[in-house]
Amino acid sequence: MRLGPSTRRLSQNAPPRIGAILTASLVLTATACSKRHGTTAWHTPDAPPPAASAPARPAPPARPAPPAPPSASAHSGAVAATAAAPPAATGLAGDGLRFIAYNVENWLTMDRYDGRKLLKGAPKPAAQKQAVIAILTHNTPDVIGLCEIGEVQDLAEIQQALKAAGLDLAYSQFTGGSDPVRHIGLLSRYPLTAPAQPAATQYQMNGQSFAINRGILDASLQSHGKSYRFLGVHLKSKREIEDADQEQMRVHEARLLRRQVDAILQTDAQARLIVYGDFNDTRPSPTFKIVTGNYRDAGYLTAIPAKDSRGEAWTHYWAPHDIYSRFDFIAVTRALKPEVDFRASRIIDEPAWNDASDHRALLAIFK
Repeated sequence: MRLGPSTRRLSQNAPPRIGAILTASLVLTATACSKRHGTTAWHTPDAPPPAASAPARPAPPARPAPPAPPSASAHSGAVAATAAAPPAATGLAGDGLRFIAYNVENWLTMDRYDGRKLLKGAPKPAAQKQAVIAILTHNTPDVIGLCEIGEVQDLAEIQQALKAAGLDLAYSQFTGGSDPVRHIGLLSRYPLTAPAQPAATQYQMNGQSFAINRGILDASLQSHGKSYRFLGVHLKSKREIEDADQEQMRVHEARLLRRQVDAILQTDAQARLIVYGDFNDTRPSPTFKIVTGNYRDAGYLTAIPAKDSRGEAWTHYWAPHDIYSRFDFIAVTRALKPEVDFRASRIIDEPAWNDASDHRALLAIFK
């Protein structure tokens, strides 16, 4: 990929922060140009969608419209240098810990549509990638839990783009389950240790054996003399499948996760545990109640009741059905609950959220 004269001049003359963002943009652009297309598509329509005047992922009503897209095709990798430039950072690393949980919507290679044109084996569009990086760097996390990552090199791409933008999270962990396409990952400012794999990752339902779709990510770290253990999940989606009930699959996956939580707490009743991810179900659902457990029990998990700047709590917008849902959560054990900064923890609702993903990120701050 070659840079035009105007792009080279901008890189040479830009101030340090804008220069960092430009560098991150170029990292993503170069990847979009050269990435191999080997990941199997999750869902490919039989025919292209009908033409429509609205964008493919419309911004919700009565909310700020996302920034105008760059003039070049977002799928081409040729992205305007300022597309990823975020506003000033909202927080800096201190003696506590800043954690973001984020479903970045198909940061992987799959069949996609650009308008009515089918693109076979295409990466996530560069403009969407840059919007993700801008949101993350703006909120300066120490640790990021990511859902809907393709291969391990996709996680590395995010890590490299963040570093180019000034956010160096040098340590990573990557895992998956029976789904060969979508995985989960963790990026951290601090070294990570990976405990033993969960004892159970399979379940029986209606005489059939199933494995958890995206696995359970289990990782620990030390920060400022304090220990944190993370359990990350991305439970079965609400898409129907032919040979099983999708809701019951989530219930079974939730039981596997709860079994892992209980095993950890049996070994260490004071474990400082953070359970997070895309649960694809709401707070009062059987799925989520299984994960949090009984309020009277010592092993109960408190879900951080984060809201956005307008006091709203939804994290996912399903555009085809115009449905807003709270599917993403960060929950903590009783030992860690006193250190949660409930007032500062929030749903990130920057105007460009809809350019980045169909989910909004969660920020939890631990004192």
